[in-house]
Amino acid sequence: MTLLLIALHANPVAMAYLLAGLIPSGIGGILPFLLIFVVFYFLLIRPQQTRQKKWQAMLSQLKPGDRVTTSGGIRGTILSIKDDVLQIRVAPDNIRLEVAKGAIASVTTQDEESK
Repeated sequence: MTLLLIALHANPVAMAYLLAGLIPSGIGGILPFLLIFVVFYFLLIRPQQTRQKKWQAMLSQLKPGDRVTTSGGIRGTILSIKDDVLQIRVAPDNIRLEVAKGAIASVTTQDEESK
């Protein structure tokens, strides 16, 4: 009981609800943590999961001839794809580089190039 009062003393909102009789004492200590978890889930975890799914879909749709940008900023055209490695051609000297598939940051389509 003393530990509960110390915890509630640190959280004045929970203490006010407990004193008003709105929340039973067992739930009063857990409710702020649950609320923080829900906020973190919707503000941080879920958006990151959706970005990850979009990135995975983009990687699965790569094909030779696509223009890509790596996470390091190198831009090139895909020549071939083998498992998790891409071979890209980089202008102006037509240098061929092998790049890990996970290093691809974005794909530039023909519509974006014409703008």
